[in-house]
Amino acid sequence: MAVCGSRTHIGHFVGNITARRLQYSLSVKSCAVSYNKRGFQNVSKANISLGSKGWSNNFMLYQYFTTNVAKRKHGKGFGLEGFRNLSQECFSSDTSKGTEQVVDVVDSSEAKIPLKLNSGSFYLPHPAKANTGGEDAHFICTLTQAVGVADGVGGWADLGIDSGLYARELMSHSLAAIQEEPKGSIDLIRVLEKAYVRTKAKGSSTACIVALVDGGLYAVNLGDSGFMLVRNGCAAFKSPSQQHGFNFPYQLDCNNAGDSPSSAIVFKITAAPGDVLIVGTDGLFDNLYDEDISGVVIQAMEAGLEPQMTAQRIAELAQQRAMDQTKSSPFSDGAREAGFEYHGGKLDDISVVVSYVMSN
Repeated sequence: MAVCGSRTHIGHFVGNITARRLQYSLSVKSCAVSYNKRGFQNVSKANISLGSKGWSNNFMLYQYFTTNVAKRKHGKGFGLEGFRNLSQECFSSDTSKGTEQVVDVVDSSEAKIPLKLNSGSFYLPHPAKANTGGEDAHFICTLTQAVGVADGVGGWADLGIDSGLYARELMSHSLAAIQEEPKGSIDLIRVLEKAYVRTKAKGSSTACIVALVDGGLYAVNLGDSGFMLVRNGCAAFKSPSQQHGFNFPYQLDCNNAGDSPSSAIVFKITAAPGDVLIVGTDGLFDNLYDEDISGVVIQAMEAGLEPQMTAQRIAELAQQRAMDQTKSSPFSDGAREAGFEYHGGKLDDISVVVSYVMSN
């Protein structure tokens, strides 16, 4: 992602950087947040009025940073209405222009049985930001069966601001807020709103949170991070990207000048044992097509790999494609559709969280 600020400022990715590669992996057994600061590439400048908000430093070091948050009880969930049923097993949604949409993908042949998520993650920072680690952040929480990713907007670097701080704090507060939700009645829009209000760092970020609730996947997504569900070897569902213009995603920001949490799309998807959930930042989805991701998942399942190793293979393939300027990519396809001459992949931070849906 390249541009920051309110929706009146639009910029486009125009650069490619090659540098020494650095890897970070994370396999989480309890609730933790992994903070990774994202790289910046050549973008147009945006004039933004910055407040004097500070950042809470209550984080402990783990890879880059992690935090464990005590579980608290608070609030009520809400009912999801207006679901759209889709009978086909393999479905991909391309775009979304509405601010509030609810999508339901239901496989009625699957009986409702107790499920759990077995999750692991892998992170590759932008090579040019190897020394600082990039600007992505993510969390995995086994207590609430939830995962989330955030992608700090790189355009803030042009103003001397590390938006990775914003993404880190947003994920930390998301983790805390989701643990405040009553069991069996999670409201992810409320979770995102709490995290947004509590985040005081400068910057802006996309956000995607997915939780296993009542035998299904309940998700909210704002921006061009997202998730994909692989079932029986194909992409059963993929969340659409929210963008105001090419490479200008929806984003939460520190000045309340961006998008609001209520602009996030809400999803509820029936899950089944054997499903594989992939949650990632745009560094993943800008560089790999659906069939690329599904192919890695199929090979990983056949080899009996754990989620963290599957996430690693997906992330490494995404970075390989990002560095390849000879092949088409989802990003280059989008650039051409927007009227730009662009070839190859897009170097970026790449965060991948893989969750196996299993019988509990």
